[in-house]
Amino acid sequence: MRYTGPKMKLCRREGYNLFGVEKYNLEDNHREVKRGNKLSEFGVQLRKKQAAKRQYAVSEKQFARYYQKATKISGVTGEQMITLLETRFDNVVLRANFARTIMQARQSVGHAHFLVNGKKLNIASYQVRIGDVITIKERLKESVLYKTLVEEFGEFAKKNETASVTSVAWLTVDPKKLSITMNALPGPSDFDKMIDIQRIVEFYSK
Repeated sequence: MRYTGPKMKLCRREGYNLFGVEKYNLEDNHREVKRGNKLSEFGVQLRKKQAAKRQYAVSEKQFARYYQKATKISGVTGEQMITLLETRFDNVVLRANFARTIMQARQSVGHAHFLVNGKKLNIASYQVRIGDVITIKERLKESVLYKTLVEEFGEFAKKNETASVTSVAWLTVDPKKLSITMNALPGPSDFDKMIDIQRIVEFYSK
């Protein structure tokens, strides 16, 4: 079961902004982060696992499944696990700046706002592949939902004719076509530095 309570509560518990939105910055919040007794190593592993799980907004069962899937892929298990999470459809939409939060990205995907390679797809967990092209449905480009995005991307395109809207190296975002192309798999240098991959692997490998 996914957590549906206050997001700031989760950020305080893990000690940092899990969602990348300014309103969840702990330093901007007047309530201090309380620190309890020193955690055991297992406790630290649990907290790191919980933080990453919440960052991608997946359930416990889903998160564990990604670990199991990663163990079957050649390479470093932890890195493969984060790569799988990073290339989820909803996360790619977020990384491309087509949504402000992972929750908003998931809702947009679930409501079938996007096409993948020209076909309707509303599965948030879809694993985006190299070469996949994601576009907003044509009729939605004029909607209130994407009006601001279209305007911001339009201004960007005027000033940067050949540049991608996102700084994420493994994605190319065309501000004129409002399209996202995955041109490579994300690697360790692309991962959020707050994610403690080693401790997550240690938690599951016991």
